[in-house]
Amino acid sequence: MPNFRRRFVPGGCWFFTVCLQDRGSTLLVDELAVLRRAFRDTRHSLPFRIDAVVVLPDHFHTIWTLPPDDGNFAARWRSLKGRFSREIPPGEWRSQARIDRGERGIWQRRYWEHRIRDADDFARYVEYCYIDPVRHGLVRRAGDWPHSSFHRDVRAGLLPADWAGEMAEGRFGERARSNMGAQSCAPYRGALSGGAAVGRT
Repeated sequence: MPNFRRRFVPGGCWFFTVCLQDRGSTLLVDELAVLRRAFRDTRHSLPFRIDAVVVLPDHFHTIWTLPPDDGNFAARWRSLKGRFSREIPPGEWRSQARIDRGERGIWQRRYWEHRIRDADDFARYVEYCYIDPVRHGLVRRAGDWPHSSFHRDVRAGLLPADWAGEMAEGRFGERARSNMGAQSCAPYRGALSGGAAVGRT
């Protein structure tokens, strides 16, 4: 039985889904070291705690707790995306609008956010992170996916190594497979079941 409740701290705790513009890309796992540096350097300049993270080939989910006196996650996302993009050689397809603005074409402009309400909500979103590689057919068990804080939580005694989880229902910033030929972060323009697309980073 997961024991995430002891880790939830009320305050600025958020779940995010962030996607590449090219949803068929494998850039995030191909350039995992670059992504890790972007996280590390952003956390150094704009601190936050990573409560959970799972990196898939073309998107990732993460839960952050921000400092008590700082709720500016948008600045953190601008920093993280920018740091990552600067280390990736140009060459991706860009729309004319992005070319006109001098923007790269690596990330979707928007990301999906959800304010974590309580310990049960926290546990639900952590479990979604860890089961997502299974949902996408990348592995059969959560523990088989290497790019996840699942392994850290197993070492900490929060989860058993053979945790199977359940396929959570609801909005997590991804459209259901039945609605699209390929999975996509939903570019929602308003709140949906407690989550919304925000920012244009």
